Amino acid sequence: MDWKDYKIIFMGTPEFAAVPLKALKDEGFNICLAVTQPDRKQGRGKKLLPPPVKTQALELGIEVFQPEKIKDTSAIEKLESFAPDFLVVAAYGQILPKKLLDIPKLAPINIHASVLPYYRGASPIQHAVLNMENETGITTMFMDEGLDTGDILHIEKTTILSNDTAGTLHDRLAQIGASAIIHTLKNFETLERKQQDNKVSTYAPLLKKNDGHIDWRESSDKIDAKIRAFDPWPGTFTFIENERLKIFSVDKTSVKSSADPGTIVKADNSDLIVSTGDFDLKIIEIQPAGKKKISAAQFLKGYDIRQGAVLN
Repeated sequence: MDWKDYKIIFMGTPEFAAVPLKALKDEGFNICLAVTQPDRKQGRGKKLLPPPVKTQALELGIEVFQPEKIKDTSAIEKLESFAPDFLVVAAYGQILPKKLLDIPKLAPINIHASVLPYYRGASPIQHAVLNMENETGITTMFMDEGLDTGDILHIEKTTILSNDTAGTLHDRLAQIGASAIIHTLKNFETLERKQQDNKVSTYAPLLKKNDGHIDWRESSDKIDAKIRAFDPWPGTFTFIENERLKIFSVDKTSVKSSADPGTIVKADNSDLIVSTGDFDLKIIEIQPAGKKKISAAQFLKGYDIRQGAVLN
């Protein structure tokens, strides 16, 4: 069968999924249906907003289906009625039951943001940055009932740069995901399915807001990695007395002060420097509670922060 004859149901929700959806449509693939999560209330105003995949699909003229629960009989019957050759799934947000995985004639394929079997789970991008990995990538895999345990179809890798945040890496991997799924579908009939080695698999659990609390006793490298890994969400934070401060970026120094970790060792007109478990860190961007993100220099002008104060 020629790849242009494939009938594809695409399932995804966030921007990470919207990118390969558009790429597939632009390439000429037949996307007969886009399945995504229902519109949700978001932001301080709790305005009802559509997920990025819905917005993208409507712009491309693709029918959209938004079941509350994908495992409901009515939802499964809806997908069955299209008799698709493939399900292509990218960060959909619900566990897919076996009845649904059995629907496509050829395969249910997932676009996962890691080099499997490493970093299975919900937060592979953040954990790759957090653990200071040198590279990561995209894996397309034949879906089974396990959590990212299916046979590998194709892998494309990318280097993790020293200044990468989860946000910048996310955007790059979304583009790589588009390339990887196009390659996978065009070459599906000749690709070799490779079983994952479960003995070396690792897991990347969903992050929680409290995970962003900075432990200044850790090394400067680990703290810097955490700040980048949690950017843009859930963000990293610390406290000075009872005030919460979000930390957005830091610069590493070659100075190893003798002060206890978390101590502000310099607070002048432009430099806000904190001791860690090893080398001091210079804070570049910071956000006081209820305020906008500002530079450390701006922060020092507006707040009475002195050398010797302790962040915890």
